[in-house]
Amino acid sequence: MKAKDCTSMTEIRAEIDRLDEALVKLFAERAGYIDRAAEIKAEVDLPARIEARVEEVVANVRRHAVAEGLQPDLVEKLWRRLIDWSIAREESRLGPDSLRKG
Repeated sequence: MKAKDCTSMTEIRAEIDRLDEALVKLFAERAGYIDRAAEIKAEVDLPARIEARVEEVVANVRRHAVAEGLQPDLVEKLWRRLIDWSIAREESRLGPDSLRKG
């Protein structure tokens, strides 16, 4: 169903709940990749935060936001929070970057 096809708040709320569930599943899938990245980074002695990659992800998401008609500044703020959460998750496995030698 598309948003324009909803004729009541009940339908809208049901669709938002459906999308929220799908988003949580996608975040869980993303977290699995973050966990694997931490394992690989530990093997090759990389830090959790790699600034060039952070900025690459932000640039990508801004581009996707524009393509979807969303405000890129707002999406960037949301994604930077997601990136910070992801880095904190990696650091919980790797240890803080400040304690790593490389």
